[in-house]
Amino acid sequence: MRDRNMNGEETRQTGDSIRLSRMRGPDFFCIGAQKAGTQWLYDQLSLHPDFWMPPMKELKYFNLSRPRRRIAEKMLGDATDDLDRLNKRRHRDYRRPIVAEDLTFLSDFAALPMDSIDMDGYTALFDRKGGRLTGDVTPAYSALRPAMVDRIVGQFGEAKYVFIARDPVKRFWSQVRMHVYKRRLSEGLDEKAVVKLLSQRRYDARSFSSQIVETWKSRVRPGHFGLFFFDDLVSDAARFRHDIITFLGGDPDKPTERIAPDFNRKSGKSSAPMPDRVRELVAERFAGELKACAKKLGGPAREWRKLYGV
Repeated sequence: MRDRNMNGEETRQTGDSIRLSRMRGPDFFCIGAQKAGTQWLYDQLSLHPDFWMPPMKELKYFNLSRPRRRIAEKMLGDATDDLDRLNKRRHRDYRRPIVAEDLTFLSDFAALPMDSIDMDGYTALFDRKGGRLTGDVTPAYSALRPAMVDRIVGQFGEAKYVFIARDPVKRFWSQVRMHVYKRRLSEGLDEKAVVKLLSQRRYDARSFSSQIVETWKSRVRPGHFGLFFFDDLVSDAARFRHDIITFLGGDPDKPTERIAPDFNRKSGKSSAPMPDRVRELVAERFAGELKACAKKLGGPAREWRKLYGV
């Protein structure tokens, strides 16, 4: 259904959502899961005409992450030194160009406090969106404590919240492989090393999708929490794209510029198979979670436990 707003601009109504954004701050948050297609989502939305996405993925502002400020400052420095060269590189990488509004975003983001939360300052970052939809794609938000979740949802109660669930065993291994690829871990991952990793919060807190969904969904207003599955992205990327853009209030029939629905920026990167013994250890650790996902999440999660005889 199409309508026109008070300025005469055409909008597209999708369920209870209207494509033209009328609220301050992010229209949605993608809170994870890590290694479950959040980069894919950011890429699709960054090049979609209905969305304005921040020039950097994973703001991690509510994680109080100081390294994100350094990334913003580096991007700002690169753009200041030679914007044409930066944008040529981004074009080759199938990323949208950096424009003036991005420079002010990066500058304002870098100026935010990183040891406390400035909610007004964070909200103002998204004023660049105009009438488009915008959001914060930060899978690290899946690991936030309930008190911080309360604070976010209390401030942005009208926003949509997206979570893409993935088999916890495969998700854990993909995170491990990412850290090996980025040289945060050594290649020699024996059984003892894997057991140690399973006890670390940066892995553990992001692996329990049933708990993450319960924490967020119980606080979000009805109809504003979208649960999706990585399995569906893998099996039918075009349908997945249609469903998630529709949920966010965009027009799924508009093509994303330059990239297909199944575009995978990380294709070809390290994806070593999980050793059998490691698979057994990880499946044993997440046996309870596999059962909980089947019961609470449903859908493809009902099949995960069968892969490990749980």
